[in-house]
Amino acid sequence: MRLGVLDVGSNTVHLLVVDAHPGARPVPAASQKSVLRLMRYLEPDGSISETGIAAILAAVGDARRAADEAGIEELLPFATSALREATNGEAVLALVERQTGVRLEVLSGEDEARLTFLAVRRWYGWSAGQVLLFDIGGGSLEIARGVDEVPDLARSLPLGAGRSTVAFLPNDPPTEDEVARLRSHAATVLRDAVQEFRALGSADHVVGSSKTIRSLARLAGSSVSGFGPEQRSTLTLTGLDDWTPRLARIPADARPALPGITADRTFQIVAGAVVLAEAMRAFGVQQLEVSPWALREGLILRRLDRLM
Repeated sequence: MRLGVLDVGSNTVHLLVVDAHPGARPVPAASQKSVLRLMRYLEPDGSISETGIAAILAAVGDARRAADEAGIEELLPFATSALREATNGEAVLALVERQTGVRLEVLSGEDEARLTFLAVRRWYGWSAGQVLLFDIGGGSLEIARGVDEVPDLARSLPLGAGRSTVAFLPNDPPTEDEVARLRSHAATVLRDAVQEFRALGSADHVVGSSKTIRSLARLAGSSVSGFGPEQRSTLTLTGLDDWTPRLARIPADARPALPGITADRTFQIVAGAVVLAEAMRAFGVQQLEVSPWALREGLILRRLDRLM
């Protein structure tokens, strides 16, 4: 069957169309993306501005038409932290449904972590053992850990790359003091989570997912051969610490000239690098492997499982 997954996130509205059936690997057929950077449209009271609402409606409408043109049989639309936390989120969701016909499922942070963990587990298989997962979105950082397809522990922290950029890195490029404040804040927020996960012992396999982490791996990581034609990307804390101060000295509009840094991530890539480095440091992780599958694939897999 042909499925469409519509991800209304803090940074982008992304439609992924795949051909899939139970027991098989989903094969991408089409993709469409609109860059929103919704954190720009938050008012002091936490609501999304009228301009932001108009941008959401336009992006979802475009994605709905692209999905129809791709001949999908079912659309799986969802929203994450930006709409989940907005004070007018419910009203925006109702307006989206009324004007576009798309009813968005709002995922909790823990839902995001669990679904992403499912995708990562399927990608790496049972032989990966105890997996520790980091996933950085625009609004939140998800951390999950477990040996099965459902993690033993899943947490969502308010350390997304877009959120952290707006709150701590207002200048372009950011100052050294701004970056230092974000590092300190991230370390503080991570402290309680580390204690919770520490009780589970050590992980056999550490994985990072999300576009931000994939971008950082292309810039500061390395690739080795995997099974078949697949390339296995890895990212070390040393490489991240080497590149982060250099990234922070480059204006956002010049960063896309670097390997892996795309225009839709250029404004928040420094914050993403800082948060990931602090998460790796807090958990004692020197190297992680980068998963090509993340939240969208987790939603597809959940839907296919329900057909079996």
